Formats: sequence, C-alpha cells, structure tokens
Amino acid sequence: MQKYFWLFFILGFLLSCQKELASNTWSEDWVSVTTLAQETQKPILINFTGSDWCVWCKRLDKEVFSQKTFQQYAQDNLILFKADFPSKIPQSKEIKDQNASLQKKYKIKGYPTIMLVNAEGEVIARTGYQKGGASAYVRHLESLLTK
Repeated sequence: MQKYFWLFFILGFLLSCQKELASNTWSEDWVSVTTLAQETQKPILINFTGSDWCVWCKRLDKEVFSQKTFQQYAQDNLILFKADFPSKIPQSKEIKDQNASLQKKYKIKGYPTIMLVNAEGEVIARTGYQKGGASAYVRHLESLLTK
C-alpha cells in the first residue's frame, strides 16, 4: 500500500511540474526560455520592467498581462520572460547580471520595453505600453509578429 502512495505522489508531482511549464508563466531564466522557444518554435516576449516602481509597467501588468485574454494568447503563442529591474524586490546576483546583460544587448533605455525575439534572440519587434487593454494589446502583438 505504501508503494502505491509514493507512486501516486511522484506521478502527481511530475504532472504538476508539466502543468506549470505548460501554463506559460513569466520565467526569469533566459537559458530555459530560449531552450523552450527552440523546442516549441514560439517567439519570446521579453518584458523589461521595473515592477515595483515603474508606473507604466504596473499599468501594463494590470491592464494587459494579468488579463485572461492576454494569458490565453500567450499560452498558445508566446514564451514569456521577465527582465525585472526592481528597486526594493531582492534578486540574486545571477538574475541581476543576466538582466543587465540583456538590457545592454537590446539597448534598453526605458521601461516598460517589450521585445519580441526568436529562439536565437534575434529581434522581431520592439514595443511598450499601448492603451486599450488586453484585446487591443493582443491584436498589436499579432500585427508585430505577422510583419
């Protein structure tokens, strides 16, 4: 009986890990994001943000990124990566260094900057905050990706 308990426990854990990866949440690990983009052939949306201080970043998150319309579109069409530059939220040295390197590579001057790149990191498009909510933003992203 105890064998079955552990078997179901491990199976449940593996399924929850797979669901988490499939849910397409925001990742902060550039290597895993590029690997996933290569496997899925989906573009990467990079959100360069100051999540705890940037007014327009907070607005973009509230009006677009936290909405079901965007989340469903992203799950089906994008790999999400957040390069955060917070003022009060602690980050590891590795994350800070990784984000600074990406900021330099893509010549980011302001926040929010939204980049669409392919699995090799080549720029498809650059944008930022757009008014109109999640549906309008999804249409905006679709137009950028079809150019």
